[in-house]
Amino acid sequence: MKQKLKKTRAITLGQKVSDKVTGTIGSWKFIIIQSVIIFFWIILNVVFELWDKYPFILLNLAMSFQAAYTAPIIMMSQNREAQRDRQRAEADYKINLLAENEIETIMTALKELDKKVLRHEEIKSEITQMKTEFKALQDILSIKKP
Repeated sequence: MKQKLKKTRAITLGQKVSDKVTGTIGSWKFIIIQSVIIFFWIILNVVFELWDKYPFILLNLAMSFQAAYTAPIIMMSQNREAQRDRQRAEADYKINLLAENEIETIMTALKELDKKVLRHEEIKSEITQMKTEFKALQDILSIKKP
């Protein structure tokens, strides 16, 4: 049984952006590119003393700015993921309840079928016993005839 998760509301532009930003920031590609940029920033400013001399206050400001904006964006995306997880868990719970009810129904039917089979075996056993007794009676009657 397939059951689609109900969307509680349409995804807003901000939610789409937060998901996209989180997907980008959480990738190796982003980490490598950022590391290369920081490496060249430091090398250029140490060797040529260009725009941001040691202790790299401008770089520190840029990194703080990036962290200040990415942290809440990541939190928004994680909150949405948690909401989707809750919906999936609720759907799984409902499916498990349905499966449990189906299993109980099947088990009840199997128990009834088992009772019928056992009764059938009992009747078959009784018939076999009656045939044996009937055969014994026939033999006794055939012996008594002169």
